[in-house]
Amino acid sequence: MQDSVKPEGITPSQTVGPFFKYGLTPTGDYAWNDAFTNSTLTPDVTGDRVHIEGRVLDGDGVAVPDAMLEIWQADAQGRFADPQDKRALPNASFRGFARCGTDKDGNYAFDTVKPGAVPDLDGKLQAPHILLAVFGRGMLRHLYTRIYFSDEAGNAADPVLALVPTERRATLIATREAGKAVYRLDLRLQGDNETVFFDV
Repeated sequence: MQDSVKPEGITPSQTVGPFFKYGLTPTGDYAWNDAFTNSTLTPDVTGDRVHIEGRVLDGDGVAVPDAMLEIWQADAQGRFADPQDKRALPNASFRGFARCGTDKDGNYAFDTVKPGAVPDLDGKLQAPHILLAVFGRGMLRHLYTRIYFSDEAGNAADPVLALVPTERRATLIATREAGKAVYRLDLRLQGDNETVFFDV
């Protein structure tokens, strides 16, 4: 009897969800570090406080009730809470990271400050934006995208947004509600008006 030969190659990735409850613990449902909430706001944070909300929808336009979203951003002065950013941090407690799950209707929400402009690798200023990762069932890898703001003049010269075809840029731009510091951006994982996701 011959030994069976295992095929060569790497082991395929496991799906990334929807096993997120242990990572969304601000309610104390699990005896674990309740470090992750949907707010980046800290007592010393400066800048314009904003609320970002929307829905996560699948290719058929149906709500995704068990996705998880993570944001990472610069502070209002365009500085990241990261050792690679050597500039002084005026908001010493601000980490610029938050996480939330979607509810039964696919809704998500973040409370944060509008980030400042940050330079790209060539030193060109990027328009204020928030980095966003989307985790969901059936996805072997999470998706990366950005949230831009509809009332930012810098969008027109943003080097990353310029890479996106004009007709698809709206999928990255959160629309501000009149008279409020509330921005809305729905995320569509597939289908018509699919959100632009980046290969990083």
